[in-house]
Amino acid sequence: MTQGSNSTNAYLLVPIALMALLTATAVIRGPSLVTVSGLGGAIVVAAPVILATYALMVLAVAGRGTVDLAVGPLLAFINVVVVKLSTAGLLASPIATFIVALGLGMLYQLLFALIVIYVRVQPIIVALSGFLALTGINLVILPRPGGIAPEFMASWGAGTSIFSPVLLILAIATAGWYLFTATTFYTNLKMMGYDERAAWTSGVKTDIVRIGAHLIAGIYVGLGAICYTALISSGDPSQGQNMTLTAVTALVLGGVALSGGRGSAAGALLGAVSLWLIGYVLATFNFGAIQAFMTQLAYGLILVLSLLLTLLVPVISRYVSFISPLGAFLVAAIITIGIMIQVATYGTYAEPGLVEATGALSEKYFLIQPARVNSGAMPLSATQGMALLVGFAALAFVFTARLIDAEAGARRLGLFLYLFIAVLLVGLFVVALLQTDTQLFRGAR
Repeated sequence: MTQGSNSTNAYLLVPIALMALLTATAVIRGPSLVTVSGLGGAIVVAAPVILATYALMVLAVAGRGTVDLAVGPLLAFINVVVVKLSTAGLLASPIATFIVALGLGMLYQLLFALIVIYVRVQPIIVALSGFLALTGINLVILPRPGGIAPEFMASWGAGTSIFSPVLLILAIATAGWYLFTATTFYTNLKMMGYDERAAWTSGVKTDIVRIGAHLIAGIYVGLGAICYTALISSGDPSQGQNMTLTAVTALVLGGVALSGGRGSAAGALLGAVSLWLIGYVLATFNFGAIQAFMTQLAYGLILVLSLLLTLLVPVISRYVSFISPLGAFLVAAIITIGIMIQVATYGTYAEPGLVEATGALSEKYFLIQPARVNSGAMPLSATQGMALLVGFAALAFVFTARLIDAEAGARRLGLFLYLFIAVLLVGLFVVALLQTDTQLFRGAR
């Protein structure tokens, strides 16, 4: 069981590495991201894509290659309906808005499931039909972007604070999925995704499980539509196609198996955030009139590369089995947070200037000899120094624990451990040579 779990979690290594790289690049290219308003805006903008990816993830785990291509138009459909009712004065309270949004999402997904189960139409055909139908219906309801969102959403999409109702919705949706994974229903869902015939033979009511999966997906789409409505504060019937492409790409990038049986909220979250970061990084470059085309090109290339890397993950995981996704995430998080702290605190402290003093004057007027401020060392603030020490300590602890765990059952030390010890010794020697003014060399002067 443990080996299978590790093999499944190995698919998270690719999105973890990609998100760390993109986060560091985004922070360096756009320092405004490391501010309260920058992070708050990022949460509000990324929330609809994250929730749409969650919806696709639930359906993908259910098997049969169920990738709902209509997730974008469905989200836009709920958006335009809510805005239309709000503009007409028929929808004002938050409770009624949530009921309408979640209800529309669940009704569509229930219809989807019933067609697949009882009419026995392939899910991809139903998804494509829903995509085309909802795209046309959205334009009939709202021919052009406009309308007024419910009044209580006016402050939700401002993005001036990190802790907002949109973040609360994301947290509840993510926590709800992990609570759901502790139930027997989720076990039956994964079993059905791996092999539906075997699950049915084992006594699993596959029809009920599939309907339940679609209803959960409808809830996530409804929550995504609410966040999207809060983001734009109006209705937009034309953004469904882009949302579908982004969510499907994020789904594959997050290591979710389109064949069914494998998927997690962590992978979907990493994939969706990585896709948003790609758009953010590309926006820092001036591509002019082809900006949108470059973003779509990047999404397409990443989708193909993600599929290729997914095929290579089982082979690569044999050689890096000692690296857990949690350890990789911790290492990547420490490095990324260090870069973010450097960018956020840069300029808050002034670099000291040169101090000129002769020996006699310094002995006469200074109780303590002036420090060498022109030594060429990189200046660090107290916050940066503390974060650096804590990061290195956590990194050393996790790495040592992983090595102990990996080598505990071996009769002799592995080659990697020998190399690691050699690198530490060489590093210590280099540091000792570079720090010639330390206590170690003062006695020889």
